[in-house]
Amino acid sequence: MDEFESLSHSKWECKYHVVFIPKYRRRVLFGQLRRHLGEVFYRLARQKESWIEEGHVMPDHVHMLISIPPKYAVSQVVGYIKGKSAIHIARVYGERKRNFVGQSFWARGYFVSTVGRDEETIRQYIRHQEAEDKRLDQMKLWN
Repeated sequence: MDEFESLSHSKWECKYHVVFIPKYRRRVLFGQLRRHLGEVFYRLARQKESWIEEGHVMPDHVHMLISIPPKYAVSQVVGYIKGKSAIHIARVYGERKRNFVGQSFWARGYFVSTVGRDEETIRQYIRHQEAEDKRLDQMKLWN
């Protein structure tokens, strides 16, 4: 989405780098759940007229570059995505996995930063986050 978006009386480009974690930063986002969550996040964002332009689910956190129209507060969209995805996880995976209770799957807060000229840098960061985390973990082993 390199062009500006339009509402009835405005042109806009509002992009945000958002990061949030499971409660207690548990490492629970693996395998099928990890793949499935990407689809769920995209669908939920669309319901708020938002678009996830880049995203990556790590075992203990989620990164996304999301475009949100100015008629919505960032907190409203992020809260909606976290809340509805937690309910979805509880319904789909609740019987198979322990600790998947809808209302307490995600930690309460989140990180958000506006994206401007550094959009490509943030996209690269999100895409390569997993490799970077592995590299840093290896460095910790030798220090």
